[in-house]
Amino acid sequence: MVRAAMFDVDGTLVDTNYLHVTAWWEAFRQEGHTVPMVAVHQAIGLGSADLIDHLLGPARDRERDARISGTHSALYATHFERLAVVDGAADLLRALAAQGWKVVLATSASGSELAALRRALDADDVITDTASADDVNEGKPAPAPIRHAMELAGGTSAEAVYVGDSVWDMKAATSASVTAVALLSGGIARQELVEAGAAEVYRNPADLLAHLDSSIISRIGGAG
Repeated sequence: MVRAAMFDVDGTLVDTNYLHVTAWWEAFRQEGHTVPMVAVHQAIGLGSADLIDHLLGPARDRERDARISGTHSALYATHFERLAVVDGAADLLRALAAQGWKVVLATSASGSELAALRRALDADDVITDTASADDVNEGKPAPAPIRHAMELAGGTSAEAVYVGDSVWDMKAATSASVTAVALLSGGIARQELVEAGAAEVYRNPADLLAHLDSSIISRIGGAG
């Protein structure tokens, strides 16, 4: 039996959500769009193309999408060398690996951004594989990223869990019939996460680690 512990990264393991918010807000502003930061925050977790579509709608000038995305990437990249890990993130991954879980990252990040996140996390010794935005045709909230991560782990939905911080994470996991566990470290309200499908909610990775033995994770696939 293979047990797959799949994780979002931004806002879940690395404290980047508000960096993304300000970078997207400025990228939109430079192209003449006024988008409230609260709306940008709610959209974090979507892939770049889906995020732009979600916030600007179909009537926008799509020829500007690449410039918006590029500006966001350039602004966000200025933070690469000082990204902060969420409390307990690496310890949680190592604890799960020690219990026999295959740890797989399933994230909308890719390329140099994903590399920077992994450097900050510093847990490559226990990460089995990574499903990035480059690997699937549809990003979250579609189930494709979660299903691809399960394939990489070699597991099934009955022996898998996905840990994330956004509504999009919860919807993607539940669409893939995978148990969804939410963290509040990304700044999204508990009730929103529960309504999107979270089976349990914890403050951050350290809180989940402290309650790991009594969590739903311990009961998946006969664990614990």
